[in-house]
Amino acid sequence: MDLKQKIAEVIETSNSEFMAQCYELEGVPALGSLVRTRGRDCDIYGIVYYSATHSLEPGRRIIARGQNAATDRDVFKANPQLARLLVSDFKALVIGHRSGGDVKQYLPPSPALVYAFVYTSTDEEVRQFTQSLNFLSLMLDSRLPVATDEVVAAFLRSAGHTHPSSQGFLIRAGKELAWLLSNDIRRLDSILKRLSQ
Repeated sequence: MDLKQKIAEVIETSNSEFMAQCYELEGVPALGSLVRTRGRDCDIYGIVYYSATHSLEPGRRIIARGQNAATDRDVFKANPQLARLLVSDFKALVIGHRSGGDVKQYLPPSPALVYAFVYTSTDEEVRQFTQSLNFLSLMLDSRLPVATDEVVAAFLRSAGHTHPSSQGFLIRAGKELAWLLSNDIRRLDSILKRLSQ
């Protein structure tokens, strides 16, 4: 398996999701990215559905500092302490795990470990994970604080680029979505439109 980039550590965890704090302020993976971390007896896969940059101190708001700066980079150059006062984190919906070499597209028996490292997934890992589309029902049924359909579409668009035929993968995903959402044509249409953009 190819080396993955370590980008964060798990700081909150449950069976269905985890939150990770990034090592770099601008190191948040894109919406819909597949990430991997470690559970007690398996590797756990999650899809990024939320990210934020905020102050490390609860209740302390970030204030504007760039009125006299030419670029946003100049703000950080003039205020190097910001790198220690701000933090970026993200939440990932758990959609499967790898145990004994096999990918299983359902929730793992135990949550991710606190302080477990979080890695980006390689194209090969995304391609292997998406050979089956059984995870889609888990995603569609999740109750996220953001628009679930946006996350589904973002992941499928991104995953499509890892397959030899992006269009072939998206057609296969569209057929699976049509079967899963046969009773909700409006929602199906909304996701399919986002896949083609």
